[in-house]
Amino acid sequence: MKAIQILNGDLVWKETEEPPLGPGEVRIENHATAVNRADLAQRAGGYPPPPGASSVLGLECAGVVTAVGEGVSRVVAGDEVCALLAGGGYAETVVVPAGQVLKKPAKLTFEEAAAIPEVFATAYLNLYMEARLKKGEYAVIHAGASGVGTAAIQMCAAFGNPAFVTAGSQDKIDRCIEFGAEAGMNRHEGDFTEAIRTWTGGRGADVILDPVGGAYLAANLASLATDGRLVIIGLLGGATAQVALGTLMVKRLRIVGSTLRARSIAAKATVMDALKERVWPLLHHGTIRPVIERVYPVEEAGDAHDLIAGNQTFGKVVLRVRE
Repeated sequence: MKAIQILNGDLVWKETEEPPLGPGEVRIENHATAVNRADLAQRAGGYPPPPGASSVLGLECAGVVTAVGEGVSRVVAGDEVCALLAGGGYAETVVVPAGQVLKKPAKLTFEEAAAIPEVFATAYLNLYMEARLKKGEYAVIHAGASGVGTAAIQMCAAFGNPAFVTAGSQDKIDRCIEFGAEAGMNRHEGDFTEAIRTWTGGRGADVILDPVGGAYLAANLASLATDGRLVIIGLLGGATAQVALGTLMVKRLRIVGSTLRARSIAAKATVMDALKERVWPLLHHGTIRPVIERVYPVEEAGDAHDLIAGNQTFGKVVLRVRE
């Protein structure tokens, strides 16, 4: 099979060994994958795959099942599926544990389905499983125009959670509002704390989903309501910061650090099962949908990475592996 290999920092589409199929696994003829910032970090040497995972980039895919391993009953050969991966998505063939595979919503193309697993799993896991966001509670979503952000906005709208977003331009804020956010702020226009306080009528947000990290920590804690929860899912703004422990104690705040990729197969299957129950019906009915900025041929993965790095995208960038 062919897959993207990292050669001297470049992304090259070349022949490589096909992964073996083991018990409990599914082999997929891959039609599309999608680009995540984790791919850029791995390419730069800063985010190695978990032990045992493929070294090929790519955290999600969509395609057709060609074979299943011993003990698999979740899908059968011929099923059109999408899958959450620990690696291996930039390839013609993918092998993945069965619990991380779901049948593709029938109305969606393979390119659209490939834009679902990583970001919808990340958003659902961190908002509704880690932070236990309840109906009616207020959510703040930083990087609202990202893949995770656009997934989170739509789920908040569907599940009854008013959402405030930050993003890098007013155009992005306006588009986030079109997808269901109630309000937002351009991150280049200063501290968001007062804007969030005004939006919530002075009480603060119940949950903040943050891929920025250190640079936002103080403002995030100031923006939370009593018993609020901050979930940190990225470190784009630095890996260290000082914590105001008094604020943490008086307001009974919780800070949760969270990643998805390194979780166990069983933990990922639990997230995917939750998506199947709560999110898949919304995808089937078109209530929510994957948001795609652009589709590239997989051979142009380097250009796709450049587009993501430029911070001008809204939603996902997808790589087409097969027509």
